[in-house]
Amino acid sequence: MFAQSNARGDFMQTFVALIVAMALLAGMIYLHHKKWGFNKLVFLSLVVGIVYGIGLQLIFGAKSLVISQSMDWLSIVGDGYISLLQMLVIPLIFVSLVGAFTQLKVTEKIHKIAGNVLVVLLGTTVVASFIGFISVVLFHLQGANFARGLTATSQALTSIRDHQESLKNVTLAQQIVSFFPKNIFADFAGMRASSTIAVVIFSSFVGVAFLSLKKEETKLAETFARGIQALRAIIMKIVKMVLELTPYGIFALIARAAATNSFTTMGKLLIFIIAAYFAVGVMFLVHAVLLMINGINPITYFKKVWPVLVFAFTSRTSGGSLPLNVRTQKNQLGVSDTIADFSASFGLSMGQNGCAGIYPSMVAAITASVVGVNIFSWQFILTLVLIDVISSFGVAGVGGGSTFTTLMVLGALNLPVSVLGILIAIDPIVDMARTALNVNDSMLAGVITAKRLGELDFKKLNSTAQIMD
Repeated sequence: MFAQSNARGDFMQTFVALIVAMALLAGMIYLHHKKWGFNKLVFLSLVVGIVYGIGLQLIFGAKSLVISQSMDWLSIVGDGYISLLQMLVIPLIFVSLVGAFTQLKVTEKIHKIAGNVLVVLLGTTVVASFIGFISVVLFHLQGANFARGLTATSQALTSIRDHQESLKNVTLAQQIVSFFPKNIFADFAGMRASSTIAVVIFSSFVGVAFLSLKKEETKLAETFARGIQALRAIIMKIVKMVLELTPYGIFALIARAAATNSFTTMGKLLIFIIAAYFAVGVMFLVHAVLLMINGINPITYFKKVWPVLVFAFTSRTSGGSLPLNVRTQKNQLGVSDTIADFSASFGLSMGQNGCAGIYPSMVAAITASVVGVNIFSWQFILTLVLIDVISSFGVAGVGGGSTFTTLMVLGALNLPVSVLGILIAIDPIVDMARTALNVNDSMLAGVITAKRLGELDFKKLNSTAQIMD
């Protein structure tokens, strides 16, 4: 009888929690129909979601059945939104990259565009890797004394074991070979961890083949280009429809993060969280400096991109951020279509500053010092940075992709995974900042490349209007 009473009480509390969530969502829908600005609505959803999530945790506790059940139902909004965005990732990469080749007015520009984008993506990853190492030293994390007495959970060990299985007996060189598409239909279906970069490679081959065909069979090339542009127009219409749901998705995602990330667990590993956020913050400052060097106002830039960063932060998915990333570059930052398509697609599969630069570097530096490696030797630092950059190719653009990359780095350096197993407990908290940095880096590559090649629309960049189409 007592158990039945408790179950009934949990049900009622869950029901009330969901009613409150639905009321908040209904309020945002009402404001949406009242033509509230997109940026204001995104900010409101972020704040309301945080307050709602923290309120639930304070009342019921992060591990309570009420929170588990209410967040499970609320995930229909949050995870459903992410699923719709991820549905668009592979098609959008393909039509964007191939479409970029079909729109080229001057064929020779393709080398300049790709070269500039890669320089920014990989160059900033080098800096990010070094900053991750410096953060470990500044916060005295070497030796992992902050984790003394903590052990990895069975769930964390299972996650690591699953990732290790895919890397078993595979050298770094073989991992690089795995990036190349073997069965493009399997990669279009996302069957491998490296499917994203495989699609990027395949799309690039299709684009180069189009340029060759354009010289030999002009009419056939024109027909193909029209077909790609039609397909791209349809995909972008779907993108616009899905992005209308952004404020509601952000509310559900940040509410779950605030409700389920235990204050106790965060407290135990707080020093690492602070060090990681410090490194991410410094890297954002590096991005701002690069903007200023290229004659772009960082304040104007960040005002335009912050809705994308908020979504990346709450959703923890670079892949899911791709549609919003592309649209913001084109409509808000004034980046040309071709460059925006290249930078967003390339940035999804290589050179991610947070997941492939800062985080693997921090974990490797901490772990190496635990097993007696002199992390201050120039050989170790140079090797660490080099492996970080190589491992940044093919990093999965979804939450948790950094675990795969970090295991690649630890494996290449012949280091144990014990520290990583402990840190997985607070990985979602750190991953939010990492993902926002990853996405910003791809937009940074787009706007800097456009500026260097004279294809940046400063009128659109400096405009205060919100261009949604």
